[in-house]
Amino acid sequence: MAEDIVGQLDPIFRPRAIAVVGASNQPRKWGYWMVDRPLKAGFRGTIYPVNPKEKQVLGLPCYPSIRDVPDPVDMMVVAVPAPLVPQVMRDAIQRGIKGAVVVTAGFAETGEKGRALQDEVVRIARQGGIRFVGPNGNAIFSSAVNLCLSFDQAPRAGFIGFISQSGTFGSYLAQIAMSKGYGLSKFISIGNQAEIDAADYLAYLAEDADTKAIVLYMEGFKQGHRFFKIAREVIKRKPILIYKAGRTAAAARAALSHTAALAGSDQVFEGMCRQLGMLRAEEALHTFDMAEALVGQPLPPGNRVAIIGSGGQSVVTSEACALLGMEIPRFDDEAVAMIRQYMAPHAPEPRNPVDFAGAPPNAVTRSKVLEIIAGLDCVDGIITNLPEFHLGWGPPVEEARTAIDGAELFSSIPRRYGKPIVTLNWHGAVGESRLMMNIMRSAGIPCYFTPEECARAMHALVSYGELRRGFAGL
Repeated sequence: MAEDIVGQLDPIFRPRAIAVVGASNQPRKWGYWMVDRPLKAGFRGTIYPVNPKEKQVLGLPCYPSIRDVPDPVDMMVVAVPAPLVPQVMRDAIQRGIKGAVVVTAGFAETGEKGRALQDEVVRIARQGGIRFVGPNGNAIFSSAVNLCLSFDQAPRAGFIGFISQSGTFGSYLAQIAMSKGYGLSKFISIGNQAEIDAADYLAYLAEDADTKAIVLYMEGFKQGHRFFKIAREVIKRKPILIYKAGRTAAAARAALSHTAALAGSDQVFEGMCRQLGMLRAEEALHTFDMAEALVGQPLPPGNRVAIIGSGGQSVVTSEACALLGMEIPRFDDEAVAMIRQYMAPHAPEPRNPVDFAGAPPNAVTRSKVLEIIAGLDCVDGIITNLPEFHLGWGPPVEEARTAIDGAELFSSIPRRYGKPIVTLNWHGAVGESRLMMNIMRSAGIPCYFTPEECARAMHALVSYGELRRGFAGL
């Protein structure tokens, strides 16, 4: 199955050439976006616009039919009215095309007539061996070949694969994640799942070397049993984080009219998540916060967390961790003595949390404290502030050098001790803080803006670590 799904879907996610059927020079049309976006993103293949009414689209030669494209094409993007899609599929079969992305709406989500048309398209595609995304979706992004069809500005390449049953809302979530600095390997707007369903995408991302964590926004499942069967195998290798809409009757009705999805019993779904170990989020964006930690940090050996921060911050972080079932161990006298030498005289005893009491040390000193704590047997993971520096605190060159040295020591700790670090940035992504964030993120250390986000991220690491240890013990 793994080899089959890779061979079947690589023409879609790693194409060497694409044809855009319905290409247009009118900026408000999908046919325009499907040419413009991959051009701007630097798609590493060839783009062939197709439209019998155009000679050129965005400066590229345009062909009257996909049958007229002179060179081999791996994948086509379909942006023509729904009644024309069956013939486009027939033409693609004649050209030997093996993959497609159908962004066109007007199929099963509209009622029985649309469902019949969708069934016809599926029948034609399967007879000709074409796998296709959609219909009624917002296309895809694949970092593997810089193929961006879903966004006006391509995401930063990263290790999160995102499967979304909603096109517009999924794009919104992806762009919010991008604004937080998270990178994507794939974005897949699955739409009606007419020919490829969520289980297929899950199986593909399990084999994708660019993807380390999988995020899903789902409204319902076409084949729930098959999805969970595949998820059971995938989660042994990669974490799966999911937000499922449709918990209420009102949301379930909306899902049916949106993507022709049957939401199903939420209690059954919750039970399956717990049984499999899928991490279910209460809010849609929480999935990305958790995934960002999982793609870059080692899994903790247990659930004991050390917290370094200010007084109020430490209180809120401690409570958030405790509410999620994590322990905040009390440090012994030996550990306290080692930490105390780096703290101001007026600072409280560093039993955990550790509070520098308004006298934050420089980045090197903070990193030495962090290293002491990482070496404690009673600590499995650490939540701490981002290393700080301000050019006004001393000579600029000296301050910058100290900050960079400290950040490099700081960022090496997870790898050397095998324990994750999650950071809080309460100064925002500006000025010197942006430099520190970039250093941390280049080392895979996530940066968040609230104590609750930090706690959720650490809890995701703890939960998936526990799951993987369970698999290892089987």
